[in-house]
Amino acid sequence: MEETTKGQIGTLIKLQEAESEIVRLESVLKQVEKEQNRVSSKLKEFEKALNELEESYNLIESACSECESEIEVLDQRIKTSNEHLRQVKTNKEYQAVKREIDDNSKRKEELENNLLRYFSEKEDKEQALADKRKEYEQLVEQIKAENEDIEKRSADDRELLEECRKKSRQMGEEIDPDIFDKFKKISRLNNGLAVVPVRSQACMGCFLNIPPQLFIEVQRGNSLIMCPQCNRFLYFEHEE
Repeated sequence: MEETTKGQIGTLIKLQEAESEIVRLESVLKQVEKEQNRVSSKLKEFEKALNELEESYNLIESACSECESEIEVLDQRIKTSNEHLRQVKTNKEYQAVKREIDDNSKRKEELENNLLRYFSEKEDKEQALADKRKEYEQLVEQIKAENEDIEKRSADDRELLEECRKKSRQMGEEIDPDIFDKFKKISRLNNGLAVVPVRSQACMGCFLNIPPQLFIEVQRGNSLIMCPQCNRFLYFEHEE
């Protein structure tokens, strides 16, 4: 029975080593995921800025087209009015047609000024859009390379994590199921730390002193002892 208990303690210690490695690797891979999300977010932000610039360019392009269309309509109206002007017979009718020509001419001049401004703005936006698209292509290549590097660096950790999980399951089958369940529960509550050594009569989990008699029992290693303060499994570690 004594040998069985010491064997259980030894298995628990190894199980803790695997569990600690699992926690470490999960933390590392979580940071990898954060890094991937950061890289992805960076690309999405750039895509948003590019889309906004494209939308702005499309609006100015649409404004140019509308302006040109209205100028074309006004040109036709002015031409028609000028032809009509030569055929009027009364002064009142002449003044009305003349006023119509003047109004359309004034509106045409206003539109032409707007069109010149739109053309200038369109050229600026077209150049900015071309530069932004080039930057986007470069960023896509850069992020692709970063993701490949991240995946390459994390591949070994993912493989090692699976090995540790497999090892943990195998060792869990070597000890009493109730003890293993208790180990897993304590581990979940304490960030993976369920089995700790006792040094200088203190639990290395909560760093509080344990009663002298309990310390003696831990040294003997004839039974599974749990810390009365933090409920972790205890084992004696010889100090150099």
